Amino acid sequence: MSMAEDRKRARDGWLLSAPALVLLFVAAIGPLFIVVTYAFLTPGDYSGVIWDFSTEAWFRVLFERDIFDDTVSFADAHLTIFWRSVRLSLLTTVLTFVFGFPTAWFIATRPPRQRAAWLFLITIPFWTNLLIRTFAIMEVIRIDGILNSALLGIGLIGEPIRIMYTDTAVLIGMTYVYLPLMVLPLFAAIDRLDFRLVEAGYDLYATRMKVLRRIIFPIIRPGVIAGSILVFVPSLGAYVTPRVLGGGKKMMVGNFIELQFGAGRNWPLGSALSMILLLIVMVALIFYVKVSTRGDSNG
Repeated sequence: MSMAEDRKRARDGWLLSAPALVLLFVAAIGPLFIVVTYAFLTPGDYSGVIWDFSTEAWFRVLFERDIFDDTVSFADAHLTIFWRSVRLSLLTTVLTFVFGFPTAWFIATRPPRQRAAWLFLITIPFWTNLLIRTFAIMEVIRIDGILNSALLGIGLIGEPIRIMYTDTAVLIGMTYVYLPLMVLPLFAAIDRLDFRLVEAGYDLYATRMKVLRRIIFPIIRPGVIAGSILVFVPSLGAYVTPRVLGGGKKMMVGNFIELQFGAGRNWPLGSALSMILLLIVMVALIFYVKVSTRGDSNG
């Protein structure tokens, strides 16, 4: 009787979770399976795919053939786009940490009644569409924008600084957009910090830098790693911010993938690039899990 009840309970559990599992398959696993399939097919003449197995798309991710003598060489344009994407994503992660750590520390050290208000201010940008936020930062850094007008007004520069449509513009935009994703995990980690440990460090004549390096950072490391992953992953696949602030000249992986499914009309190559991006994200997440569980006896 007990075994029958256990089987019935297990069956009921599967039936209750069936709608969620079907939705997960249709909304996530299904499209992913289509992308994987397209990555091993032949591109059609006018977009679409031809159902002939081919690994040419994966080959063209890193290499290209000369149209005259069929010699193989590295696809410099593709490698440049990958390098720009990884470099700007890493720089964005570093800058959000540089600005986010003091902000999170300030909020965590406020009286309890004030913390909610400060956190509320941090989350306000999420209420606005990403495109609107990107246009807002564009108004600040364009030739006749707020930044150049202010610098010209106080006499620090003699002519406007050209920032728009450069890697710097994309970096500024992504730092502004993803900064809250760094602040919130850092605040959660600092809020759990036992400040008596900091006082003990000062009592033992440790310098501020040594307290920061030997006491604070090791304790809040999970928050630093979580915030870095939350910033790095969306930065790597960013599309709107590089498109608006880069002006189409400073293309990143997200823009390159969209180009293959649009004007490029090479769906297999776009699918292969999407899978490469997915693999990079998976590596980052695996790194996060391994670092987060280091020292845990349960793994």
